[in-house]
Order: sequence, then C-alpha cells, then structure tokens
Amino acid sequence: MIDATVPGAARQRDPDRRRPGRPRAEGHDERILEAAAELLERGEEVTVSRVVELSGVSRAALYRRWPSMTDLLAAALDVGREVPSIPLEGDLLEALVAGYTSGAAGTGYTEERFRLRIRLAMTDRRLAQAYWRSHVARRRGAVAALLEEGIRRGDLRADIDIDACIDLMNGVFYYQSVVRGVGMDDPAVAVRCREALIVAWRGMAVDPSRIAAGTEKEDR
Repeated sequence: MIDATVPGAARQRDPDRRRPGRPRAEGHDERILEAAAELLERGEEVTVSRVVELSGVSRAALYRRWPSMTDLLAAALDVGREVPSIPLEGDLLEALVAGYTSGAAGTGYTEERFRLRIRLAMTDRRLAQAYWRSHVARRRGAVAALLEEGIRRGDLRADIDIDACIDLMNGVFYYQSVVRGVGMDDPAVAVRCREALIVAWRGMAVDPSRIAAGTEKEDR
C-alpha cells in the first residue's frame, strides 16, 4: 500500500522549506493531503502519480513539501486532528480529564481514520515513527505543560518522568479503542477513563490522600 520513497528525498529533508524565489502556492498542501487521505480511505495504493493526478498539483510541488511518501501519509492520516489546548488555571486534575475526554481531536477526525492509522502503523514501523515525530509529539505539549504546572504548584512530585506519565495516561485511551473496541461515546467508557486518569494523578501527586478525599467528596 505504501510507496515509501520519493526521488530527491536525500536532498530535501524539510517539508516546509522553499526554494529561493519560489513562494508556496496557496492551497497546494491541502489538496495534496486530501488526495492522499482519499486514496488511503479507499484502500488504494498511495503513489506519487495517483496523488498528483487527484490533487492537480505538480510532482515538483509535492517533492518540495514532503521528503517521502511515508511523511506524506503520516500527515494525511492526521487531517482533522487539532492540537489540544488545556488551561493551566484552576483545578489541574479536572483540566486534565476534560482535555482527554472533551473530543479535542476535532470534528473532522473520524474513528475510521483513527483505526486506519492504527492498522497501518502496526504494519509499517517507519510510518508509525514518522507520525510520532511530526504529529503525536507536538500534541503532547499541552499535557506536559499541565504536569509541569502541577510540579511548580507543589501538587505533583518533582521527580516524576513526565514523558513516561503521558505514555501511561495515553495508553488508557488507546486500550479502550484498540483492545476493547469501544469509543468515548459510551458513558461507561468515559467513567472508566476518568477513573484511570485519577489513579495516575494520585501516583504523581505529592499527597495522594488529598486526591482521594476530594474525589470521594465529589462523588457524594
């Protein structure tokens, strides 16, 4: 399914880089991504020729934007997702739970595209790594900032491994979709994920008993 390389990749490593005197044509990026996403969702082979044909964008324009088809596919699989914004005021645990459960992925990002990404990433490690580098890593920033704020306030331990903690919490949601095969539109799933985030927060907290007391009071 995946044509892994584009000629000239060794010469062009930055998809946002432009040649001197060659301004970026408006709308080219979107047309290329839409064409690649359409081919993926049809289950067709994604090649330079087919993307050029569907998008109406030249090969040269495609090569300037993406150093390889793997990078292009990673970008196409991310169409519709948004970088979440999590407020750092007020109760940080509540902000964290809301950030994970409020549908921050964006209305254009369907469950079908999510499952397609998981399936392709499981069969192509390079694609999974490209998706991580260009898309997943940047969305973790909001959660990292919230955990750092928790440390600054003295709510969370200063010795926590922030990256490992984010992996732990993200894993809760991937498990629901990939292993259990359920979605966040199920109220029981939303409750289970919320409880898992609270457990993780207690493990990071300076005083876990305060979290337990606060949660029990809220439940009553």
